[in-house]
Amino acid sequence: MLYYFFEYLQSFNFPGAGMFHYVSFRAILALVISLLFSMWMGRKFIDFMKSRKHIEAARDAETDPYGVQKKGVPSMGGVVIVAAIVIPSLLLCQLDNIYVILLIVTALWFGTLGFIDDKIKLGGNKDGMKPLHKLIGQTVLGCAVGIALWQSPQAVVCETVTEKIVNDKVVYEKSEARKSTVTTVPFVKNNNLDYYEAFAWLKNGKAKRACGWILFIIVTTFVIAAVSNGANLNDGMDGMCAGNSAIIGTALGILAYVSGHIQFASYLNVMYIPGTEEMLVYLCAFVGALIGFLWHNAYPAKVFMGDTGSLAIGGIIAVTAIIIHKELLLPILCGVFLLEVVSVMLQTNYAKYGNKRGLKLRVFKRAPLHDHFRVLPSQLQENFKYLITKPEGALHENMITLRFWIVTIILAALTIITLKIR
Repeated sequence: MLYYFFEYLQSFNFPGAGMFHYVSFRAILALVISLLFSMWMGRKFIDFMKSRKHIEAARDAETDPYGVQKKGVPSMGGVVIVAAIVIPSLLLCQLDNIYVILLIVTALWFGTLGFIDDKIKLGGNKDGMKPLHKLIGQTVLGCAVGIALWQSPQAVVCETVTEKIVNDKVVYEKSEARKSTVTTVPFVKNNNLDYYEAFAWLKNGKAKRACGWILFIIVTTFVIAAVSNGANLNDGMDGMCAGNSAIIGTALGILAYVSGHIQFASYLNVMYIPGTEEMLVYLCAFVGALIGFLWHNAYPAKVFMGDTGSLAIGGIIAVTAIIIHKELLLPILCGVFLLEVVSVMLQTNYAKYGNKRGLKLRVFKRAPLHDHFRVLPSQLQENFKYLITKPEGALHENMITLRFWIVTIILAALTIITLKIR
């Protein structure tokens, strides 16, 4: 909204109004506003939730090897995160940009989905929303994003950009802007893969393209569901999910800006996607909201984000990667989320394998993976056989969180340099 207001003022040569035309200026402003808003609203939210006795009752000293008491901590702090993302975005982004619209809708949709889940849990049902209902909500958003990118005239891609010198001036020539289901494959030269190629056997060109877009929508839905659930599983320690997601959001902001900047796209030989540079403003609000939330969520946490926050965070990350056609980079960038999901799958399936044979088998001491590192030998269940028992002692929650952050920083750096490693 402020973007259009200052654009109007610029027509009267109002001093400083032109600053709002710069993405970099609005991105930094969004970062600062969202960070301060998240810190301020976080305190208000904690007081409000405690006054209404909407508090977490599941975490206590019995499950923490250091005996840290976490009963009575308010949940649903994701409301703060979503508000701190959406409000600065509405103020500072170009609201006619299809990519910004999709990201705002994603935050609100998943925030609402998570809010309902948290509300059910606070009502006494610890299982929360039924998995099928949650999956339906994720599928609806995934289909909506895929169809919007298929139908919107703004969502186009220039697959190649070349740089030439003409009359001592640098001129950039780009390929035809077109609707495309192409995506980036890491570590591969000429690294673009088009989903419609899976239907090369079809003779009808229109049918082939339509099938390619249907496959794209299916992949989009799967990625959104997978990443949102991965972020949800990662939210098990103070500051864990917020810190990891802020790092991931920073990397995605760089990738989005590079993809929407023709000079960088030419230099790095990546797809040029007009309009994605505007996503940097939104992603700076995303990172600012998470860092501001850490003010209250860092160990020992005064508030938990709940599914309201974790589902919204995962959805935003997934949709951003899909928009910039970098969804195949997510297994690297979101490697920590992936490990959390895989650890739960291994733990569950290995336990079922043991149950069929009358054995008590476990891969990890606990799952998801981060919980494995804070279990003392005395907390292990008797008569259970554990495949992985290292480390023998329990690490402090703060140390586990910081080490997971470090791993995510390494993965984020690796994701960015894949643009040149081919």
